[in-house]
Amino acid sequence: MVAVIGDVHGCFFTLTKLIEEVEKEFPKAEIYLVGDLVDRGKHSCEVMDFVGERNIKFTAGNHDYMFYHYFRFPHSTFADAWFSNGAEFTLMSYENRFERIDEHLQLIIKAPLFYNLKDCFISHAGISSYYEGVITDEILSDDKKLDDILRKDIEEPYSIVWSRDKLMNIGKLQIVGHTRMFEPKFIEENNVLYIDTAAISGNKLSAAIIEENNVIKIISVKTESADLY
Repeated sequence: MVAVIGDVHGCFFTLTKLIEEVEKEFPKAEIYLVGDLVDRGKHSCEVMDFVGERNIKFTAGNHDYMFYHYFRFPHSTFADAWFSNGAEFTLMSYENRFERIDEHLQLIIKAPLFYNLKDCFISHAGISSYYEGVITDEILSDDKKLDDILRKDIEEPYSIVWSRDKLMNIGKLQIVGHTRMFEPKFIEENNVLYIDTAAISGNKLSAAIIEENNVIKIISVKTESADLY
C-alpha cells in the first residue's frame, strides 16, 4: 500500500497537515510525491528540507528540474523557462539561507523519473501516447531500458515531466500530477489517476491511497493560507 501526493509547489504547511492525516489513517502506507515540490508557494525551502529530513520518496517534476538547471546548466531549456514559472517565489524562500540550495539540488537530481511499483506507476506527468509502439511490454518490465528512453526526451513537450498528452495505457495504474484538476480524476480508458488538485491555487492538496492498482481512498486537505502569497 502506498500514499501518493500531488503537486506541492512550496505549500509546506498544507503538505505536513496532509501527511499527518494520511499517517493517522494509513500508518503503514509508504508516502510518495509526484514532483513539483518547489515554485509559486511561499515555502519551497521548507518543503525540500522536510522531504530530505523525512527521506520521502518523490519523482522530480518540471518545476524541480527548472530550479536545478538554473543553477547547474543556466543556458538549458529548463533554466530559460524558470523565471516565467514561479522562480522568484522559490528564491524568496531561500533568502538568508542560500547555503541550503546545493543540498536540495542534489535531492532533485537524484530523484528518479518514475517509480514502477507493484501497486502502481508513479511519475510527474505520465507516459505520453507518443510512446505507443516504442515502449513495449518488454521495456515496461525493465526499469533501466524504460529510464533510458524517457530520460533522453526529458526536455521534449511529450516527456514524462512535461506531457499534457493523452497517456498510454501501460497495463498498470498510472498516478500523475502536473495537470491541474479541481478533484482527483480517474480516466478509465488509459488507467490514469490525476492527483494535482491545485493546492497552489488555494484549492487543496490530495493523496491517493493505492493498493495493487486500486484506489482505496482519496484524502485531501484545503490549502493553508500561510502557504500562499
